[in-house]
Amino acid sequence: MSALGLGKDDNWEALCAGRCGLAAITAFDASNMGAPIAGQVPDFKIRDFVPKSYRKATKVMARDIELAVAAADLAVRDAGLTTPGTDPDAERSYPAERTGCHIGAGLIAADTDELTAALAVSTDDAGAFDLKHWGAEGMQQLTPLWLLKYLPNMLACHVTIVHDAQGPSNTITCGEASGGLSVGESLRVIQRGHADVSLCGGAVSQLNPMAYYRQTLTGRLVGDAAVKNASGCVRPFDQNAAGGAVGEGGGIVVLEAADTFAQRAGDKHAYAGLLGFASRQTVHRANANATPDPEGRGIASAVRAALREAEAQPDDIDAIVPFGLGHPDWDGPEAAALHAVFGERLNHVPVVSLKSGVGNLHAGAGGYELAVAALMLHHQRIVPILNRGAPRPGFSCKKLDGKLERVLVVATSVGGQNTACVLGRAEQAS
Repeated sequence: MSALGLGKDDNWEALCAGRCGLAAITAFDASNMGAPIAGQVPDFKIRDFVPKSYRKATKVMARDIELAVAAADLAVRDAGLTTPGTDPDAERSYPAERTGCHIGAGLIAADTDELTAALAVSTDDAGAFDLKHWGAEGMQQLTPLWLLKYLPNMLACHVTIVHDAQGPSNTITCGEASGGLSVGESLRVIQRGHADVSLCGGAVSQLNPMAYYRQTLTGRLVGDAAVKNASGCVRPFDQNAAGGAVGEGGGIVVLEAADTFAQRAGDKHAYAGLLGFASRQTVHRANANATPDPEGRGIASAVRAALREAEAQPDDIDAIVPFGLGHPDWDGPEAAALHAVFGERLNHVPVVSLKSGVGNLHAGAGGYELAVAALMLHHQRIVPILNRGAPRPGFSCKKLDGKLERVLVVATSVGGQNTACVLGRAEQAS
């Protein structure tokens, strides 16, 4: 789910065509917020992605929850899985207790219209906000189930209820690393034998005034001038990179144990195999991890560990899907990390940054970027690299053809969490 469309087919077609989904924000008036562009998911009706029996529950779904539930429905159907959410009368593909769910989530911002009604009666005689009035009168303006729309764990909660996933479940809230960490959690659960299949990834929407304002305070977004050239303003690993853009959406993938997949799928083909995963923590005391360590040591350590689990060498990686924010304070450390791991060979490996087309999907980025990497392996095609006219040293590779055996996916986040996943062709999985 991204500004490029709903589902893998819309997104894959748009990515291959080199389209950009960034544009002026229409979800709310962002004209005074300094960087009024974003990647907005096209309109959809969440009622179309849940069983009829569950439609009443959509009333307590914030936009983030809707995105996760819709993405999970698309993923389950694309995988050919039968669950109560796809066909309540059919025999399910996996027992409920062998079905897991791990989803990355962000800090969901409350709807400003709902808060306004409560805040308006929470003032003292002088018109100033008063906490006692908030507790006595203000909160009474909110519906009894109001909080259930905004708890981060409600993404996984609704997905597990819809698809009756009673196996290991968790919510990861570690910024942009959340999606990758959720995939790693599902991988470990399956490796331990506690589940056969798991839904994982993440989703987020930051397109309301409160959430968007928080992003402007990070100092990582492009400025006002970007609205005149929205499609060309985010330039990951370019010498003229000036900042990123907010995106909404994310990706949910179905991760299955190779042996049980072979038994249940018949002639259905997996897109890719997850060969290795690792996570590490960046320590940059100079600014309390507000940006990564300039040398990218935590990122490099995660990449090396993922390669070891995949029993692969740097020379075995044919393409990289990086974090690639498009801000020099973030691109610099990631570039240093990739140089440290790949050396001179980095000049010959395509580094495909997706945020120049869809924006920073935050907690949803890891799942989305992993899904695109899997599709690249499946279709044996590398999507075009956007907005890198003056590449950083080591990032000038424009070779977008050739056989793909393994793709590396990297993420980092405010707070210092880093993840790396190594994907291979499906037949390499075990």
